[in-house]
Amino acid sequence: MMVYSCSLIPSRQQVEVISKPIDRSFAQPVMPREIDLKEPYWYVVSDKNLEEFLSRIEKEHGQVVFFAMSVPDYEIMAYNMQELKRYINELKQVVVYYKKVTTTKPNKKGKK
Repeated sequence: MMVYSCSLIPSRQQVEVISKPIDRSFAQPVMPREIDLKEPYWYVVSDKNLEEFLSRIEKEHGQVVFFAMSVPDYEIMAYNMQELKRYINELKQVVVYYKKVTTTKPNKKGKK
């Protein structure tokens, strides 16, 4: 019985190792459309103009309904709106940063 192996045939092939960068593509998120806020009309009602206000609202809208808020609560609402605005702006900066980082830039020859 004969046993053959690869080492019986001397073969010297040189292996060439080449490394080059691979272009990766990243899916870019679609930026949401801007917020389309409507501007409400605010009435300032005090004990001095209450009767005039009630008759005006009843004439214009047919019924009188109140949504009341104290001045400190209004300040809290204004603070909350500023916090929302800050958070949205910071989140937008993060999205723009990652979009810049993951977008391939064309080299000097104009190729990607």
